[in-house]
Amino acid sequence: MCTASSVVSGWTLRRALVLAAAWSVCACAGSSATRPEVIATADAGGGFTLTERVRVGAAVRADFENAVHLLEQEQYESAIPLLVRVTEAAPEVTAAHIDLGMAYARAGDLEHAQASLERALELDPRHPVVYNELGIVYRKRGRFAEARQSYEKALALYPQFHFARRNLAILCDLYLADASCALENYERYIQAVPDDQAAAMWVADLRARTGR
Repeated sequence: MCTASSVVSGWTLRRALVLAAAWSVCACAGSSATRPEVIATADAGGGFTLTERVRVGAAVRADFENAVHLLEQEQYESAIPLLVRVTEAAPEVTAAHIDLGMAYARAGDLEHAQASLERALELDPRHPVVYNELGIVYRKRGRFAEARQSYEKALALYPQFHFARRNLAILCDLYLADASCALENYERYIQAVPDDQAAAMWVADLRARTGR
């Protein structure tokens, strides 16, 4: 059994857009017919580490790592066929479905993005990254109530998931006109990420607009 980890803390916001790409899979002999175990562990920095234990062959690992590199280079359309191949060879690996959904979303194919992320959710109904990414897709598709529910589910699982909280604040502010929700989540986000000057300006603007 191999172990792969992804740490969700201390990332830049741009890097968070390819959050699932930080996952890696280990090359092991044999294959696993059961769903890989995903373990979440809180860390001292207020983030969390997600560890997925999987068994894959060297070719699958190579495709996954090449796809990750393409995602990091924002070459989403080139990453898609590699990730499709990974999900076909190792359909039980949640991270591959997440990355495929993210690649589709960044390439503008929101229908396939949603399908891939919903498949990831079937594999792991308690995966905060999936809920966050689904929230982004729902928001882009104009399904604002579902986007809110998805971000809130991510935060119910991991209240320290700062990027999901920022996304929720923006959704409430710009798309739902819910000033109370926006202000609460902006302020909680800023408490966790005080160096985000843009968010601080958004809070000031929101207070000026609402007189709060």
